Amino acid sequence: MGFRSEEMCLAQLFLQSGSAYDCISELGEMGLVEFRDLNPSVSSFQRRFVSEIKRCEEMERILGKRSLLNIHYILGQRVKVEAFERMLWRVCKGYTILSYAEVDENLADLDTGEISKSVVFLISFWGDQIGQKVQKICDCYHCHLYPHPETDEERADVMDSLRTRIQDLQNVLHRTEDYLKQVLHKASESAHSWVLQVKKMKAIYHILNLCSFDVTNKCLIAEVWCPVSDLANLRRALEEGSVSDATVPSFVNRIPTSDTPPTLLRSNKFTSGFQSIVEAYGVGDYREASPAPYTIITFPFLFAVMFGDLGHGSVMTLFALWMVLTEKDHKRRRPGNEIWTTFFDGRYIILMMGLFSIYTGLIYNDCFSKSLNIFGSAWSVKAMFTQQEWTNETLQTNALLTLDPNVSGVFSGPYPLGIDPIWNMAVNRLTFLNSYKMKMSVIIGVIHMTFGVVLSVFNHLHFRQKFKIYLLFLPELLFLLCLFGYLVFMIFYKWLAFSVRDSQLAPSILIHFINMFLMQESATAPLYPGEVCVCVCVCVCAQRRYIILLCVQGYERVRRVSEEDLSPSVVHDEEEGLSDSGGPREVEVDRSHIQSPLKHKDLSCMNVTNSMFVHWQFDLGDVFLHQAIHTIEYCLGCISNTASYLRLWALSLAHAQLSEVLWAMVMRLGLRMSSRLGVLFLVPVFSVFALLTISILLVMEGLSAFLHALRLHW
Repeated sequence: MGFRSEEMCLAQLFLQSGSAYDCISELGEMGLVEFRDLNPSVSSFQRRFVSEIKRCEEMERILGKRSLLNIHYILGQRVKVEAFERMLWRVCKGYTILSYAEVDENLADLDTGEISKSVVFLISFWGDQIGQKVQKICDCYHCHLYPHPETDEERADVMDSLRTRIQDLQNVLHRTEDYLKQVLHKASESAHSWVLQVKKMKAIYHILNLCSFDVTNKCLIAEVWCPVSDLANLRRALEEGSVSDATVPSFVNRIPTSDTPPTLLRSNKFTSGFQSIVEAYGVGDYREASPAPYTIITFPFLFAVMFGDLGHGSVMTLFALWMVLTEKDHKRRRPGNEIWTTFFDGRYIILMMGLFSIYTGLIYNDCFSKSLNIFGSAWSVKAMFTQQEWTNETLQTNALLTLDPNVSGVFSGPYPLGIDPIWNMAVNRLTFLNSYKMKMSVIIGVIHMTFGVVLSVFNHLHFRQKFKIYLLFLPELLFLLCLFGYLVFMIFYKWLAFSVRDSQLAPSILIHFINMFLMQESATAPLYPGEVCVCVCVCVCAQRRYIILLCVQGYERVRRVSEEDLSPSVVHDEEEGLSDSGGPREVEVDRSHIQSPLKHKDLSCMNVTNSMFVHWQFDLGDVFLHQAIHTIEYCLGCISNTASYLRLWALSLAHAQLSEVLWAMVMRLGLRMSSRLGVLFLVPVFSVFALLTISILLVMEGLSAFLHALRLHW
């Protein structure tokens, strides 16, 4: 992943008809180019390769997923045994004995193939004439006649032979079924590759429809956008595609153009997820600086500020690490669940969010709502007794006691990493954490916004628009720093200037910040000497930056456009769509009002000047309106976005409180039982605790923090 989009060029491909398919296939496998449509006036149904595309769609439909077939058997009428018996009785005058039994299984008719219930019967009769009558009646009822052995030995031999035949047929059927299963299993393994091949063929023919034929219909011409660094790979791909069928090799020719190239940002399996987060808001212009590399750090960090918990972050990291280590197996299985696919595609994002959550959990000293006493607390209760501040009577008469850091030995210094674990036992823990996280959110927000403004200076330098550095970048940066940068300064100054001994004299930053806008002196003591003068200077500086953004930037744009339009060379560039700087124009000039003197020499200079002056007045209003909207949007955005960063504090507080409630309401119930049954009771309690932790704190709260981090980046 680069810090800027790739440099692109327009190239013309000459593909021989015999090797065009192979060349497009090679280019598609390498993913180097973007094709342009050279047949915009031809409808999609009238293009050359429509029939091939239809065949691919038909094959794709055949190979596509289909629901299971619901086969219903329609059984025929049962044999009319009663009518058959009456017919025998009447024709044979009662000289027959009929015995029959219904077969349990459904059998197929040998003549029609229909599935029906069958009846097996045995007819005993006397005489050949009666036997002929019985045979004719059976033929009328479409009965299948089988000879009946006369002796028991013959009947036993027939039964043995039938059993042998049945066993042989069952063996043949089982072997045939096993063979068909093997064939179908192999076909099912190849079905996905067949679908991919059909889709690839369909895509290739769609690309071929974008090409145009030369006058001899022997060569296809295509125009593609290609990275300049991949031109050698493009030529190599054409050579490989032309090896098999073409007698004349295909070649590429770079052509000049004034069109704006597409934006290409390379990514890999690690950075593709973060690139998708950026592109969900929009794709930057050609050759603009890409924020995706910085999002790899800032996005999971802002998520972790809201989600910071050592235990929850560890579970999330293990889950993401499992997906990363088994990604080849998951790609091979190709699960159809859309929710699982979303999680799997963002496995590296989840991994980074989990790692940063572990870090912020260590800073917050929060693990499943409990603190870890790794280095030992820096607060000592013993010192309150040794300095005779507390006695046994004090412990008995007071429900709440306050550790005074002014007493020698009570507070020995800051905790080595994160927040001291003693705050987890303090009654005023929530007040302390709210103050800490609120100030931290403002500091992080101002730094993040300042970094975004600083990032724009690289675009100004790259596009050689140095005037924007002085008239756009510096006013925006100074406006942001004069207001909210000064707020961050006051936070740090209060932390450094006021210690424990004079903490009661520390003023409220919020009151002083509001009085700065109202130009009023605070009723309390100033934060530092000369604060009023500094506040006035900061407000005046911010107002002047606002005026520069609103007025000077607009006048500079109009001046540059008017100077360029008065230059004949620039008017010629305007006809080609480019300015003298080689980049896109700031304000477009309507060509219907300004005629180029290079094409219409009979037009007088006075007419050109008058038409340009009229259109310049029209553009002046548009420029100032656009600049006013941009200025108001930026200034209000600085205020609203700074307030939006307070969600870092709010969601972190909500996550910590939910974790604490879940521990107190569920897990503590299993830990309170001291008997032997408590171990058995702890198993279902822990199961419920784990289920609620994953479903509420990891999934729901994680998704909420993810969406808020996404909003802060947009």
